[in-house]
Amino acid sequence: MQDDAGTNTGLLLYYPYRDMEIRVMETLHAGGFEDLSYAQARIFQRIDPGGSRLVRLAEQARVTKQTASVLVQALEQEGYVERRPDPADARARLVTVAARGRAAQAVAAGVVAEVEAQWRRKLGAGRYAELRRALAELHEEPRTG
Repeated sequence: MQDDAGTNTGLLLYYPYRDMEIRVMETLHAGGFEDLSYAQARIFQRIDPGGSRLVRLAEQARVTKQTASVLVQALEQEGYVERRPDPADARARLVTVAARGRAAQAVAAGVVAEVEAQWRRKLGAGRYAELRRALAELHEEPRTG
C-alpha cells in the first residue's frame, strides 16, 4: 500500500474518480462513441432523466452558459441529446437524452458497475459501504464561506 500521508484528501478522492472516468471514456471510444469528448461527457452526465435547462447544466458543470451551449450543440449534432420545449415554460427548452445518448449511458453504466465492484472487492463490503456513507455525508455538508 502506498503511503499518501503528504497528499491532500481532495487529490486522494480525485484519483479513483479520474481512473473511473478514463476507463469509461476508453470503453465508450472503443464502443463506437469516439466523438464524445471529456468536456461533453461532463455536461452529458448531468442531464436529469426528464431533461435539464442549459443554465442548470452550466451551473452544475461549473462552466459558463456559453461553454455549456457549445458543448450541448456538439452533443446535439452528434445525436447524443435533443432540445425540446419545456412543458413548464413555453419560452424555455430542455436538453434531453436522445437514443444514441441512451446507448452511451448503457455502456458507461456497465463500466461504472465494474469499477465499483472492483473497489468493493479491494476494500471488502463493509469498508466499501462505510466509504460510500462517508462520501455521501461529505456531499451533504453545506459549504461555508
